[in-house]
Amino acid sequence: MSAAAAARAALERGDFERAARLASATLPSAEGMFLLGVIAAEQGRIGEAIRQIEAAVAEAPRGEYRAQLARLYTLVRRDGDAAAQLVAAEADPPADALSRDTIGCVYARLGDHEAALPHFTEAVALAPENDQFLYNQAATLSFLGRANDAEAVLETLLARSPDDARAHHLLAGLRKQAPERNHVARLEAAKQRARGADRLLTGYALAKELEDIGHGDAALACLLEVNAEHRAALGYDPARDAGIVDAVAGSWPAFAAAPVTDAPAEAPILILGMPRTGTTLVDRILAAHPAVESVGELQALPLAVKAASGTRSRTVLDPETLHAASGTDLGAIGRDYLARAAHHRRLPERRFVDKFPGNFHYAGIAARALPNAAIVCLRRNPMDTVLANFRNLFAIGSRYYDYSYDLLDIAAYVAGFERLMALWRAELPGRILELRYEDVVADQEGATRRLLAHCGLDWSERCLDFHAQGGAVSTPSAAQVRRPIYRDSVARWRRHEAVLAPVAAYFAERGIAID
Repeated sequence: MSAAAAARAALERGDFERAARLASATLPSAEGMFLLGVIAAEQGRIGEAIRQIEAAVAEAPRGEYRAQLARLYTLVRRDGDAAAQLVAAEADPPADALSRDTIGCVYARLGDHEAALPHFTEAVALAPENDQFLYNQAATLSFLGRANDAEAVLETLLARSPDDARAHHLLAGLRKQAPERNHVARLEAAKQRARGADRLLTGYALAKELEDIGHGDAALACLLEVNAEHRAALGYDPARDAGIVDAVAGSWPAFAAAPVTDAPAEAPILILGMPRTGTTLVDRILAAHPAVESVGELQALPLAVKAASGTRSRTVLDPETLHAASGTDLGAIGRDYLARAAHHRRLPERRFVDKFPGNFHYAGIAARALPNAAIVCLRRNPMDTVLANFRNLFAIGSRYYDYSYDLLDIAAYVAGFERLMALWRAELPGRILELRYEDVVADQEGATRRLLAHCGLDWSERCLDFHAQGGAVSTPSAAQVRRPIYRDSVARWRRHEAVLAPVAAYFAERGIAID
């Protein structure tokens, strides 16, 4: 066995010391540099890993090397460089399953699920026994609206791995389940066996299917159980998010007075608000317009503000970052935002929609840094907002959603959102269209006309048939927005008034109307 092959074998075993020693013996070969880069990445030394693999690509531009380099670029938010590596890799695709899966993951990270699917499919063809590759293929099929195909892949996975919690969760969300066709019994058994994060995932899957078949009280009881377990292990303090709201309000006078040099003329459309309030629905309505494309939920604005701040804190959004950025030139933030967004656009001749709900923290910055941007905030009954956030499992690994596992934590987060929207309403009168989810449901055409007028778009009948338009959807609303508007979710909280009574009292104490 060659030194390089032995190094790969050691790397696969997790013996990094031996792998590094063997890889070093092959230097200055491209293979040696690549393996040392992979080792550095596995040990968390991302900067060094990038330098090593860049050198390997310069020496021998193999598809495998480019795939790993693209992945590393996304970890440090160099999305443009990642996209460039993918373009180059397409000319000479790697032959191994892991690299094809990696390319698919990078495309998915960049929001291009159509481009990701062929690579995931090839990875499965090359390594059909790999559950991770199967899951990635199924998730992408789901994002693209191919529910039947996704279901077939997930059933293949679950047939050999019956306790794969992510597969259960994805499968439950593919469609509304029926009393005569569901997975409730299988999920109940899987939940009993599961521990930790797997228990949370299977619990959410079970609750979703119980709700679908009309057992709403049992569904909520299931969520209360698994969320309480998860919340207890989080160590979450609502004061953290309250402190961010304080910092947004406290830093605003400096942002309001900051210079805006060479502000970009481009007019993106920003959809913001609390999660689960109709942001994806409005994104799909806009994306159906022939002059618009959706680029999904971007981190471009938070990252542009973070870059302008120069802070070294581990979080993108924190009080230190907001105050540090508040004295910078907002024109530069606007230009940086557009540069970051450009890597996610496939139809640059069209206006684009960025529907990251959390941009409500940055609405004031966006209004000044992007003077021609149209900003739309979705509003929803706060009680329904609390329940909808509690019923949805967001990214478990993201600390941003730590508030979502307890009803009163969510209520406190909604109160912070309401405080900031009151600030923007006072400071930026008329700048933000506040669109009520209930109004969109009750009068789709009227709400759509107001929406398009605010965005400076001509009327298009296509916007009324948004559910019939194509395009990937990678949010929890993917199944819902592929059917016409429905009213099932309006005033849903009334079904659980007793459980939600403490939330109603919390809002009453703070003057937040719930009717």
